[in-house]
Amino acid sequence: MSIRNATVADHVAISSLLTQLGYPGTEDFLPANLEKMLGQSQSRVLVYEDEGIVAGFIAIDFLTQLAVKGDFIRISCFSVDENIRGKGIGKALEDYITALGKERNCDRIEVHCHSRRVDAHRFYYRQGYVESPKYLMKSLLEQA
Repeated sequence: MSIRNATVADHVAISSLLTQLGYPGTEDFLPANLEKMLGQSQSRVLVYEDEGIVAGFIAIDFLTQLAVKGDFIRISCFSVDENIRGKGIGKALEDYITALGKERNCDRIEVHCHSRRVDAHRFYYRQGYVESPKYLMKSLLEQA
């Protein structure tokens, strides 16, 4: 069991985990997106590997704050294989990014987690996350 930086070669395993998370059809564009993220100094994609198999991953960005000293971490995507959840893989990945954040003087970790992901909410609450009252977004895709 180990946590390591993802590589583009991990795209098949990550795509499978994204499908489990509710994002099917990533196979065609994921290698390019992964390569792009891996090339950004403020982004990290980490995988949890167990006996040579990717069992989970987390993608994060370190974001600088203008008015507050220190950065913060935003989790952009996080998934553990649904067949082996409950074995501490998610906790290990979250603990790992928490340590990274402390090393970089981050003051918090943020994650947007859709209201339908009740099990994920329970996980985050166990890790010490609290609900933030508002999350707003604006789509930049053309309206149909």
